[in-house]
Amino acid sequence: MQHGNQATRKYGTGQGLSGLDTLIFAVAAGLSVANIYYAQPLLGSMAKSFGISPASVGLVVTLTQIGYALGLIFIVPLGDLINRRRLVVGQGALSVIALVAVGMARTEVVLFAGLAAMGVLAVVAQILVAFAATLAAPGERGKAVGAVTGGIVVGILAARLVAGVLADLGGWRAVYLTSSILTAGMVGVLMRILPRQLPPESSDSYAAVLRSIPLLFLRDRILLARGFLALLIFASFSTFWTALVLPLSAPPFSCSHSQIGLFGLVGMAGAIAATGAGRLADRGFGQWTTGLSLALLLASWAPIAMLPTSLPLLVIGVALLDLAVQAVHVTNQSVIFNRRPEARSRLVGGYMVFYSIGSAVGAITSTMAYAQAGWSGVSMLGAVFSAAALLVWAVTSGLQASRDGLICADGG
Repeated sequence: MQHGNQATRKYGTGQGLSGLDTLIFAVAAGLSVANIYYAQPLLGSMAKSFGISPASVGLVVTLTQIGYALGLIFIVPLGDLINRRRLVVGQGALSVIALVAVGMARTEVVLFAGLAAMGVLAVVAQILVAFAATLAAPGERGKAVGAVTGGIVVGILAARLVAGVLADLGGWRAVYLTSSILTAGMVGVLMRILPRQLPPESSDSYAAVLRSIPLLFLRDRILLARGFLALLIFASFSTFWTALVLPLSAPPFSCSHSQIGLFGLVGMAGAIAATGAGRLADRGFGQWTTGLSLALLLASWAPIAMLPTSLPLLVIGVALLDLAVQAVHVTNQSVIFNRRPEARSRLVGGYMVFYSIGSAVGAITSTMAYAQAGWSGVSMLGAVFSAAALLVWAVTSGLQASRDGLICADGG
């Protein structure tokens, strides 16, 4: 408990997060968000265990995503109302219970209920992003946000690979039971390092906080612009990753699902770049980081479009796309957190709704584009989303940049 008291004093004096504490935040966020992605390579095994038809087993993924969306809207904003330490630890403890329930489920009802609960509770990752932004020193806020966001990206990308390895060793249940042990350990570490006496940042009622979320974005053009940037970049991101399996699994490539999954490891470049983007934001270059990253995102579709003839060019395009998307994502969060410090949890919840909408739009339209025009149609669609994002940035880049903090650094 002594460490907890030291943490309280440290954060209370504005000294910020240590490198070790930032790493713990990043690992905890990555573990949390990984829980909703483990199921994707395990659907076949789950279907066999419960006798679920291939048409119905998709509910496994759908329920976790629905739960995650509900958590963004109804749980993440609580970070502005109640002690975030209690919120994080409480969600972590409940996640352990949900993971054990899934791992030991003997009926479909228990399985689906556990997965839905797991999705709701996984939003602790976004609460940790807002928490890190609050605890970090003003000049290192972008760096901290970038590190925790990078942890989330690594969690998403590594989840499929880890799930496959563990399932091969001990079956699909071993994946969730192992995660429950790791999550319990992480809850213990967080209980030790998180400050105990950090007061809530809002005295409003829960209903008032929920009502304020859309108003925060509608009344602030900068916040709204950053929300639309999130929608468009993740529409572009989802366009690529949703459709990629279609040409790679067909001749002449005929790649296995495992081989296709390896392309996700290229996305680690984006996670590594996330911290770099946060550091640039701290130094006052957030606006230009956004513009250059969006230009890079648009350019990435040129090598991606060469997939029918060159896998090496595809790899280059994937690295550029993931790097650009994560750089904009980190910078966006740095901007919105600095604009309304007292509403960081509400802002991250509202911002991630834009993210979710963009991801859904990209997923739906990419398969339609592939059906109509093949991979060239997918590439064109992704480029259109990217160009639209660059246009939004160009139009809004002059909106009171120096006065209102578009450049992310406190005090300009």
